[in-house]
Amino acid sequence: MKPKRFHGLKRPKLRQTWNKYNLYNIFRMRNPKIGSGDNETFFQQKWRAKGMLRGYHGEHVVERKWERMFSRRLLGVADMDARYMAEYDGSEMAAGRGSGKDDPPEWGTDIIRKRTLTPYMQMTFSPMERRLDIAVFRAMFASSARQAKQFCVHGAVKVNGKVMHYPAYRLNPGDMFQVDPDRVMYATGAKKKGGLGESTRQPQATAREDDTDASTEVVTEVEAEAAAEQTSEPKAEKTEKDPETTDAAEAAAVDMKPTRKQIQDVTAQVKAILADEPVSVQQKQNLRKFIKNVKPLLSRAGRANASPSEITDELSKMMSGLNLDTTSPGDKAEAASPSQPRSTSSNPMDDLTKDELKQLEQRMAEHIRDEEENPVDFTKPYATPWRPRPYMSPFAFIPKYLEVNQNVCAAVYLRHPVARVGSAEVPTPYNNNVSQLAFNWYLRRR
Repeated sequence: MKPKRFHGLKRPKLRQTWNKYNLYNIFRMRNPKIGSGDNETFFQQKWRAKGMLRGYHGEHVVERKWERMFSRRLLGVADMDARYMAEYDGSEMAAGRGSGKDDPPEWGTDIIRKRTLTPYMQMTFSPMERRLDIAVFRAMFASSARQAKQFCVHGAVKVNGKVMHYPAYRLNPGDMFQVDPDRVMYATGAKKKGGLGESTRQPQATAREDDTDASTEVVTEVEAEAAAEQTSEPKAEKTEKDPETTDAAEAAAVDMKPTRKQIQDVTAQVKAILADEPVSVQQKQNLRKFIKNVKPLLSRAGRANASPSEITDELSKMMSGLNLDTTSPGDKAEAASPSQPRSTSSNPMDDLTKDELKQLEQRMAEHIRDEEENPVDFTKPYATPWRPRPYMSPFAFIPKYLEVNQNVCAAVYLRHPVARVGSAEVPTPYNNNVSQLAFNWYLRRR
């Protein structure tokens, strides 16, 4: 049976994830208008509202677990002036009531100001915000609630200094939770693009595997080609138990991982020169040709009968053919023309003024500081230098009941979410009417 798509566009369901399809579904969502007509019974209205809200709030949680978490107590606070409460005890609000001393209502006004209500019904799923995985997602340490659950299961989350493997753990006010910084940077960072200098095999789930050296992994094309050659070769006949044959078979098993790593490192350096250094057009063509020719060499290194010495010699020949002279074409033309006098100063810094030298020093200091804070590391499973993943900014908000420190990837659960006049602290894409119908559905089943 083919599984259903998690992010559908025909019959969309909003999820707790930073996926671009989910962002599009949130953008185009309109008011469902449940209960606006007479074609649905009250039971059907509650059923629809409950399904829509459960698709967003903890859809990875089993329904019976959520029913045990549900509480009819909806927390809220009243906004009152602290100075007024300090001066009066509240008895003046009841003085003269019914005796004509209170202010009469203005019955002749045409426009009646609408009272700002407290959306208590938006707090229906407030107990779900106490879950550890939901709190990790709200603190922007994971790109989805399911990924946050995976981090908890695989021991990447600590609560009060101890590893917590249970994503259903309910946080209490004052609890501090912390996530492994490498997992956070992978979850919230841009994906690593495939290439010869980088690992083309992205980890499907970083929480299931430890971070390994990405440059030592075999390229997918190499594995496919080696597997094809092994299947195409006929099975060799059983050789006699000859010591010479046995010794030759043992010597044939050579570890090619260092050679493949050497080729990948050289290719990464060539790509860095091609991207950053100011080279001429001819040099760019030579570098691109080298990257193209080194790909079959990397494929040969993945075969069983490959010789490290031959591959190393061939790589050194290809490297000797590169002309990495960084002299600009203008400098070459100036040196070739004997009519123009050549500059006596060999240091280009002598031609700069004091202001230009100061600006250059400031830029170099900024560049060094950025390189130290966000270095290039090809062994990481995410793109380096680190940059935020696309479609992240619309989801970049942190609720008021969390205090987050992004530098150490830690957060404190300050208190339970509450409802205030005009707003509620539980993030939800649905309005108060839908939440009220869902609350009535679970209220009947308690």
